[in-house]
Amino acid sequence: MIIINFFHRKEKAMKLQRKLITLFLASFLLILFCGSFAYAQKSPKDKFIFPPLNPIKMPKVERVELGNGLELFLVEDHNYPTIDIRAMVRLGSVFESASQIGLASITGQVLRTGGTTSMTGDQIDKELETMAAYVSTGIGLTSGYITVSVLKEDIDRALEILADILMNPAFQEDKINLAKIREKTGISRRNDEVGQITYREFQKLIYGKDSPYARHPEYATIEAITRQDIVDFYNQYFFPNNTIMAVWGDFGPKDMVAKIKKALGKWKEGEADIPAIPEVSYEYKYTINYINKPDINQSNIMLGHIGGLRNNPDYPALSVMNNILSWDRMYKKIRTDEGLAYDVWGYYGANYQVPGVFRCEAQTKSESTIYALELMLEELKRIREEEVSSSELARAKDGYLNSFVFNFDSRAKIVNRLMTYAFFGYPLDFMDRVKKGVEKVTKRDVQRVAKKYLRPDKVQILVVGKKEDFDKPLATLGEVNVIDIKIPPLKPKKKKTEK
Repeated sequence: MIIINFFHRKEKAMKLQRKLITLFLASFLLILFCGSFAYAQKSPKDKFIFPPLNPIKMPKVERVELGNGLELFLVEDHNYPTIDIRAMVRLGSVFESASQIGLASITGQVLRTGGTTSMTGDQIDKELETMAAYVSTGIGLTSGYITVSVLKEDIDRALEILADILMNPAFQEDKINLAKIREKTGISRRNDEVGQITYREFQKLIYGKDSPYARHPEYATIEAITRQDIVDFYNQYFFPNNTIMAVWGDFGPKDMVAKIKKALGKWKEGEADIPAIPEVSYEYKYTINYINKPDINQSNIMLGHIGGLRNNPDYPALSVMNNILSWDRMYKKIRTDEGLAYDVWGYYGANYQVPGVFRCEAQTKSESTIYALELMLEELKRIREEEVSSSELARAKDGYLNSFVFNFDSRAKIVNRLMTYAFFGYPLDFMDRVKKGVEKVTKRDVQRVAKKYLRPDKVQILVVGKKEDFDKPLATLGEVNVIDIKIPPLKPKKKKTEK
């Protein structure tokens, strides 16, 4: 028995020894391999040669117009058993009256939440939940939207619900009141976030405080909205021939067109009374503006002036210039070299229909406010006066061109972009045209557009912070305009006097 146990122990020891030797050899080979691999790696100074990117494969996009004028963009995508819809309607908050700011937003909300003549909004919620689907509506500045997401097997019922919402909205009074409460809550909290304050008030400086592109609701304008106002706003714009719809997912185009025609073919076309888009009139001027925010220990700085349109032939060069100004100039100088800013950037805003806003922003500690602001102005002047380097140009162009492929990484992006271009009257190959334009941009082009479109001597400056902690008085830059952001309270209704 003792002998047997001895041999068992010896056998176990030999097995353990073999395992240790195997482990040692494996470790040795791994270290040897990794060392060789590391030795073979290129250093940062070595020249890397990358093969050309594979060509982008565009999916087939079907474009169909129904008899009632509803325009469709359809793309098959069989990766998942789902179908998504997004529609755009030509309307927007820019068409509200000044006394009823918020009307478009509330209409967009209650179109969906307010139910239909056959189902309440709560009943629609419950049925959509059982299908793991959603339908939402809303109205923004210059367009309304409708979105649907549903499993392939439930698309027929989802389309029926969508058609009911679009053709037979009930605009229930209780849901209108709920939407008003939501809007008033937003008003009461609009000064909570410094970034929101800075963006909102800078929009007013550029477009004007009463401009439809900068104004915002107040308690009085929300209170003035009635159910009939909402119904009238809906009746003025919601027609199939005033709507473009994108559909993508697990379907065949012919089958999907038939389904949409069955559900929305009865939606009657009409003449949408669409006013002209309000024009933007801008006067270049140098101003210094301040908002007192004593409860913070850092400053939000924003400066700039009016921007431009995307269909400007100089848009590709402006995009490259903007990239250099933001990252190679302002970010490196103010954040990396000086360590002054938590965040700093520049953006030459360009919209589809009206000029955007050119803005540069920095967030810095209160004690470096004026110094950071002066550096921002210096960089604006420098990009006009000095030609950018070859490396700056290459980085900016590569940044755009190397990320271009991500515009095509989902069929949802592709079809929504095409719909947006059609909605605003842009050519469907607009993005390809911009890409070709970026490829041709030269150093001379960058300086030319910087000189033509940037006006560092005519920027409007806004600082939100605590002036007592600034490194220098803001008045050293010029006369300061103090902006009051107090929220006007709702005035009580006058009581009727008894006769």
